[in-house]
Amino acid sequence: MRKPLALLLLGLAFAASSAFAADPIVGTWTLNIEKSKFTSSPAPKAATRVYTESDGVYTLEQKMTASDGKEIPLKVQYRDGKDETVTGQNGIDSIHATKVNANTWDFSLKSGGKEVGRVHRTVSADGKMLTVHNTGRQPSGASGNDTLVFDKK
Repeated sequence: MRKPLALLLLGLAFAASSAFAADPIVGTWTLNIEKSKFTSSPAPKAATRVYTESDGVYTLEQKMTASDGKEIPLKVQYRDGKDETVTGQNGIDSIHATKVNANTWDFSLKSGGKEVGRVHRTVSADGKMLTVHNTGRQPSGASGNDTLVFDKK
């Protein structure tokens, strides 16, 4: 009787730890310029993204160095299924996030309630690469079709 009970408890502990595993986006990511494609503007010199999560609210803090050496900061918070206010982002005043699955999110960038841009973000199955596909207007103010590839630090 003890052996089946011990196996059941072990199985439940394993299932619970998998269910509460950290979101694969959380952490620090650095831009891989060689793998990225930029059509809206010249490629930046560098970029780092840091994602954190607390109680279902995610925060993205990005530091990008533009091709001219200018620093372009970005800080935005989002949660699944909610519109969140964005300030100081070149005509984007809100963002709507939709979790597709554990590794993929879609974002609608809005101005005055109308969609002006989209972001499709995917973390690779091994958790080592982040791909961000931007279309339409972006927080930088540029419009286009860019694919940014980041490596996990």
